[in-house]
Amino acid sequence: MQFGVQFFPNFRPSDKSAAEYFAESLAVAEAAETLGYTHARSVEHYFERYGGYSPNPILFLSAVAARTKKMRLVTGAVVPAFNNPLKLAGEIAMLDAISGGRFDVGFARAFLPHEFRRFNISPDESVARFREGLEQIELLLTQENVTHRGQFHSFENVTSLPRPTQKPRPKFYIASTRTADSFEFAGRAGHALMSIPIGPLKDLIPIYRKAWRDAGHPGDGEVMIAFHMFCHEDVKLAREIPRRQFEDYFAALFESAGEWTQGTSSKDYKGYDVSISRMKNFTLETQIEAGGAWVGTPDEIKAVIRRFENTIGKFEHASLQINFGTLDFAEAQKSMRLFAKEVIPEFS
Repeated sequence: MQFGVQFFPNFRPSDKSAAEYFAESLAVAEAAETLGYTHARSVEHYFERYGGYSPNPILFLSAVAARTKKMRLVTGAVVPAFNNPLKLAGEIAMLDAISGGRFDVGFARAFLPHEFRRFNISPDESVARFREGLEQIELLLTQENVTHRGQFHSFENVTSLPRPTQKPRPKFYIASTRTADSFEFAGRAGHALMSIPIGPLKDLIPIYRKAWRDAGHPGDGEVMIAFHMFCHEDVKLAREIPRRQFEDYFAALFESAGEWTQGTSSKDYKGYDVSISRMKNFTLETQIEAGGAWVGTPDEIKAVIRRFENTIGKFEHASLQINFGTLDFAEAQKSMRLFAKEVIPEFS
């Protein structure tokens, strides 16, 4: 297993300025590389405290690229539904060049009703926009003088510039949490998979790996899962220090996605009313037990990881939220160093 760092802002401007947050995050990324973390990952969200400080992960990762030399840079993820494929393809290749070919592109459908509403896009078009955008972006990155007439975007005789540094293009990840068809789609297409530990991963990851093998791709696929992480030598402080920020993350998620529980529905998001309702009651203890929160002493976290692997199976990448919410920055740095020293060697 390889371990990376994930940046998911979750606070209001009154809690922390953007300048402070990004300065801290860039410091985390730079230190993470020296400690053996293998990727830095950033999200695309808008408007609300849940992720809203990160409307353009490619822009943030460009700054990370300037401060690092080896680690992979991963979008977790960009959203084709909210972007023109011509623009996004050019930005992808640009960061691929800036980073010297260290960029992996994660794509997501998006899932927050308020984002669809504010972009004036129907969530019922989510799957169609995602798959069309993915197809068009891959075409633009891998071929020249291309034409594609889609339902949402069309172009004729276009060569996207710059051309990708990695050939034929950067690796693609597909973000999915609970839809079996999305897991099967990613495996069949030969894309890596990224997820979070809130869906039925035990049942879904095998669908991805089987689709990968059945399509004739070499190996068994590649899976990245995101976790909150806080590591401390003291059992009590390991929970007391991050508790408020951890539980506030799920409160903010429920605020942003709560419309699914208030009558909003979509054919592309079946069951989201149930899954979002469950999140309202998440606590630090329930998520440590479920394996979604890697919080505790080094030995406790090792046990959590082993238990989680025994439940869902082996996976290739863990993407860790280090400086989540308004967690004290010095404590986040100490946590990252302790995890690197005591936990990473056990699994890498």
